[in-house]
Amino acid sequence: MAPLSILLLGGTGTIGRATAQALRAEGHRVTALIRPDADAALLPGCTVIRGELSDTLPAAMSGIEAVVSCLASRTGAPQDAWTVDHGANSAALKAAVAAGVGHFTLLSAICVQKPLLEFQRAKLAFEAELQAAPLDWTIVRPTAFFKSLSGQVPRVAQGKPFLVFADGRLTACKPISDADLGRFIALTVTDPAQRNSILPIGGPGPAITPLDQAAMLERLTGQPVRIKRVPVAVMHAIVGMLTVLGTISPRLRAKAQLARIGRYYATQSMLLWDPATQSYDADATPEFGSDRLEDHYAAMLRGEVADDRGAHAIF
Repeated sequence: MAPLSILLLGGTGTIGRATAQALRAEGHRVTALIRPDADAALLPGCTVIRGELSDTLPAAMSGIEAVVSCLASRTGAPQDAWTVDHGANSAALKAAVAAGVGHFTLLSAICVQKPLLEFQRAKLAFEAELQAAPLDWTIVRPTAFFKSLSGQVPRVAQGKPFLVFADGRLTACKPISDADLGRFIALTVTDPAQRNSILPIGGPGPAITPLDQAAMLERLTGQPVRIKRVPVAVMHAIVGMLTVLGTISPRLRAKAQLARIGRYYATQSMLLWDPATQSYDADATPEFGSDRLEDHYAAMLRGEVADDRGAHAIF
């Protein structure tokens, strides 16, 4: 297929940058709409438009054939989620439809399969809106990212214990690198087989538990890694306490929401959910790419890759 003119939203995030690179590698013309204070140097080879989304969308859609949205709230807090994951994407979709854009690819998340949190409900609300819109669409639901599983690498390098919840086997995932995910997202723009589909996607298997992550670090450092087990009941207690205190303090109410997010990821696998068996299915979780988490850990230990979790840091 001939190269397309693509509008990229959320391009300055780590996945957005990887997606921009993948789109450019496929020969597409990429226009990135970024915040006024964002660093345009993060998007080499892209045409950059600075401005607030609401003010610049109509002009940014001129001549665009496909939209790729990597927009996501930074914290997952309810107001932020409804403003960004739903509101900003909804505004972009309306502008795309008005401009006659033919395709819209959305980066969502596999955790919306079991929506227990407000940011998941916000994502699902926009997913439904996108599926009902009069254009072709693709929804990409990735599993865990490398960066979200890398917070304890510096801890272990300093000789501190590796923290796991319960027995360390409560959850599992098939993590995918930013580069592999960016390439997968780029494919959705031109592959007819991926049109009008919800696509869960992970990196190369097998599925990895927290204990497997600790074992990787043990191999890489050549030193025994101590394991510190944290009962899930501790998470429940923290959430409960902050929820009560949040009734009198907006700051603690926000912390309670972040604690709920932390508890979710500590107790739910990032794999395909099978409603029939009410369980996660590692074998059924699709795989893509070649990058492996252990190689990412090795690069971090060599100082070649930075910890880039930002507001998503838990440890």
